[in-house]
Amino acid sequence: MTRRMPALVWGAVLTTLWLSPSWVHGQRPVPPEEPPPAVRPGAWRMAGNVPCVGPWRHIYECPPPPTTVAIRAGRLFDSIGGRMLTKQVILVQGQKIAEVGPEGTVSIPAGTRVIDLSNATVLPGFVDTHTHVFNTRDAARDKEGFTGVESTLLAAENARSNLLAGFTTLRDMDSHANGYLDVALKNAINRGAVDGPRMLVSGRSVTGGAAVPGDPYLDFEKGLASIRVQTVEEAVAAIRQIVAAGAEHIKLRPTSGYKFDQQGVPQYSATHRPEVLKAMIDEAHRLGKRTGCHSFGGDGLRDSVLYGCDSIEHGYNLTQELCTMMAQKGLYYDPTLVRYTEPYMNDNDDKNTGGKFRMIPIFERNARMCIATKGVKTVLGTGAEAATYAHGTQGLEFVALVKQGGMTPAAALQAGTINGAELLQWQDSVGSITKGEFADIVAVSGDPLADISETQRVKFVMKGGEIHRNDLTPGTIGGVASR
Repeated sequence: MTRRMPALVWGAVLTTLWLSPSWVHGQRPVPPEEPPPAVRPGAWRMAGNVPCVGPWRHIYECPPPPTTVAIRAGRLFDSIGGRMLTKQVILVQGQKIAEVGPEGTVSIPAGTRVIDLSNATVLPGFVDTHTHVFNTRDAARDKEGFTGVESTLLAAENARSNLLAGFTTLRDMDSHANGYLDVALKNAINRGAVDGPRMLVSGRSVTGGAAVPGDPYLDFEKGLASIRVQTVEEAVAAIRQIVAAGAEHIKLRPTSGYKFDQQGVPQYSATHRPEVLKAMIDEAHRLGKRTGCHSFGGDGLRDSVLYGCDSIEHGYNLTQELCTMMAQKGLYYDPTLVRYTEPYMNDNDDKNTGGKFRMIPIFERNARMCIATKGVKTVLGTGAEAATYAHGTQGLEFVALVKQGGMTPAAALQAGTINGAELLQWQDSVGSITKGEFADIVAVSGDPLADISETQRVKFVMKGGEIHRNDLTPGTIGGVASR
C-alpha cells in the first residue's frame, strides 16, 4: 500500500503542490505514471537501509521493485466490444497490462504470482465522470468552518472510499468552495503520498450568477468558490486562470435552479449570455481542455449543446432535438440519475408547488429518451459529494442506468468504463483491459450482465498493478493486500 503522510506535514504538502501546477499549455491531459521513480539520497549515514526521498524531502522505506502478476479471470468484461469473455489470463508487469488473452495463449513466466479469480467476473476499473470529493466549506452551517488541511484530509478519505469501491478513475467537478485544493490532492495521489483514484480535476467552476455573501458557491470575494464572469474578456481570463492553476478540465455553470409556472412547465435561468459561454468553451478547447456544463434546461442548456460543451451534465429538460444535436456534435451525456432523483427532490417540489408538480418524472422521461438517441454517448457520473450521496456507493449509478435509464447491463458497464475514459481523453490508458494500458482492474463475485447490482459489491481492486482490495483470494489481511 502507499505510504501515508503524517498529518503534521499536510500544510507543507498543500503549499508545495499549489505552487507546482501540472499544466502543459495546449495539450490534452495525460494520466500520470505513479508512483514516480524512486529517488535515493547519496551517502546515507543515518538509521537503517538507504531510504527513498519524497517530493517534500521526507524519507520513507523504498517500495519493492515492480513485479509480474498473472490474473486468471473466469469471466472478463470486454468494455470495447461490450461482451463477456470467459477463461482469460491477464499478465501484469509493474503498472501496465503486458498481455491479455484466452487461457493457453498467454504464457505465464515461471515463478509468477497467480491471482485466481476463475470464479469471479473481472472488469476494467470503473470511471466516475462527476464527483465532488471535497465537502463544501460552509461557515453558515459550521461555525468552526473547515480549514484547508481538514478539508483535504476529508477529501482524501472520500477519494480512498471511491477507490475501494472499484472507481479507479474520477473526473472531479468543482472543488466545492475549496479553491484549487483538488489540484493539490490530485498531485498527492499521483506522487504516491495517499491512496486514491486517478483524478482529472477542475478547481473552481465558472458562473454568471449574482454574488451571494455567505453562500459557499457564490461568495466570490473569498476566492475559493466559483469564478463569476459577465463579459467575454472576463470569461477568457477565468479559463486561463483555472488552467494555469493546474486544473485539467473546466466546469461551467450555464444554468441555475428551476421553478414551475402555473401550468407545471419548468422554467430555468441562464447565467451567461450566449457569447460569454461560447468564449469559455472555445478558449478551453484552444488550451486543449474539455468542458462540462451544469445545464438543467432552458437557454443555458440549449447554448451548452449549440456551442459544443463536451459533456452535458444533468439535462433535466433535454429535448429530442437537443439530443440529436448532441449526437451530431459528438457530445457526451452525463445524466447523474441517482443524485437528481433522490427523495428530497420530491420534498422540495411538494413544498414549492403544494404537491402539484414534480421534476423527477420529467427528468427520468427525458433522460431515458436521450440515452436511447442513436449516437449519444452516455457516461456514468454520479455527483457523489458526501452530503446526500456517500462516496463508495456509486455502484448505485450502474443500477440506475439500467432500471431508470433503460440501458442494457453491458451498455451501462461501458458507460462506467470505456465511455468515461473517452470523455477524459484517457482511453489509451484506462477504461478497458487492453495490452499497454494501466492495470486498473476490479472483480465481483457474480455476473453483472445477469445482475447489474453486482457492481455495488466489488471484491477486488487493482490500480496500476497495486492491489488495494482483495476479498476473493486467501492470504490477505482485512481484505487488503499490497503488490
